[in-house]
Order: sequence, then structure tokens, then C-alpha cells
Amino acid sequence: MSSVENFTDVTYEVEDGLAWITINRPDRYNAFRAQTVDELVLAFKTAWGDKNVGTIALTGAGEKAFCSGGDQKQRMETGDYGPSESGLFEVEALHRVMRDVPKPVIAAVNGIAIGGGHVLHVLADLSIAADTATFGQNGPRVGSFDAGLGSGYLARVIGEKRAREIWFMLRRLSAEEAMDWGLVNKVVPAAELKDEVRDWAKTMNSYSPTALKVLKQSFNTDTEQFVSIGNMAYTTLNMFSETAEAQEGINAFNEKRQPDFRAHQA
Repeated sequence: MSSVENFTDVTYEVEDGLAWITINRPDRYNAFRAQTVDELVLAFKTAWGDKNVGTIALTGAGEKAFCSGGDQKQRMETGDYGPSESGLFEVEALHRVMRDVPKPVIAAVNGIAIGGGHVLHVLADLSIAADTATFGQNGPRVGSFDAGLGSGYLARVIGEKRAREIWFMLRRLSAEEAMDWGLVNKVVPAAELKDEVRDWAKTMNSYSPTALKVLKQSFNTDTEQFVSIGNMAYTTLNMFSETAEAQEGINAFNEKRQPDFRAHQA
């Protein structure tokens, strides 16, 4: 894979200074495998290096899903998220590039944003949601977690109590509830989502790109420690995923039953 023209899991297009990055796996609710993540990283870097791009929008193909996180069917089939360019599952690199790209990133949340997909929308600088979108986490149900940016930064966005409710209770939020919680910037009818994103991008593209770059870097400074915490947590998650407790979560998910974690209580 050497360019965006070779993508299979993601589409990339630029219109009027706005780069659209679309996860194109609607048959898997736009869940990402390792190849998807590779393509997303390259798409963001392509937008970063393009002087004709001032803003970036991340969305999902179809009407049902923005992104449902890591592809659990892939994990069930192969025991991992499939092959990647580097041999690594580069999701931390994806989080990093979304924060580091010196251009505003808008999450155009067109459907469910769950698990790792929810983390992606949280990491975007701005989130605009269709009125049909839903939000939430899934980790503790499937024997997984996202420390660092996925939890600590989320608490900065919406507050400690609400962030803990999302993670401990796996509360699902409607678009209007997400708006009320401060999790998204605006909710619009689904048919108007892309036009709304275009309007916001047009406004930002009329401003000084250097000013926006420095402002983004300034906003990021206060939460930078969550990146290293996330790296440490990802190391832990890799080890935890091999345990019987984690395996019970993923098996129950794929078998469409409630997991039984009673044997693993401390």
C-alpha cells in the first residue's frame, strides 16, 4: 500500500479544502481491522501534507454506523485484527495522528459510535452528529478497556461522573443525550449531516491555518499525558486479551450471549 488510490477499507476525497476520510466497511458496521487502521493513518497523513486541505472530516459509509470499534469477527476468525503493513496493530498511531495533524478534525457521526469507534469521535476536535446516531462503550462487556485517551480524556470532555457512567454502566446515549452531555457540538437531521460538516469546514478554512494549528497544539498540551497512559494500558490489554476472562467476553459477544465473569471476581 503506497497511496490512497490503493485503499480497500477506507475512501479518501477532497472537496473545497475539506478532506473526507470514510471508513468503508458497512457490512461490518465500519469496524476496523489492522488494514483499516493502516489506511486511516495514511489518509490523515495525506491530508496533513496536502496544502489544499484545511480541515478533515472522519465518517462511516452507509447510514447505520460511524464506527463500531475493533472488528470482533476478525478476532474470532484469526485471533487478531489481521495483517498490517508493519506487523503491528497501529491503533495508537491512529489516535496519535488525529491529535497531531495540525488541522481541525470533524467527526461526522452518521450512526452508531461504539467502543473504539466512540474513542475516534471523542478524539476528533469537533463532533457533529446525525439525529439517528448513538454513542457508548462496550469494553467491559467483551473483556476489554481503553485507558488513557479513551477514558481519561473522555472525562475531560464530559466530566468524571458521566465518563464513569459510560464505562461502568455501558450507557448508550442518543444523539440528543450526547448533545446534552457535551459529547457532541451539534445534532442535525441525518440528511443534512454532510452539508453541516461542509459549512463548519468552510468557516474554519477561511481562518488563519497557522492560528488554528497553534490553537490545536495548545488545546492538546493539557491532556498529552493520556497518550503515554494509553500506551501503557495497550501493553496491558495485549496481555489481558490472552486470559480466560477476556476470552469469555469475546466468545460471549460472538455467540450472542451474556458473558459469565463470576469466576474472575477479585
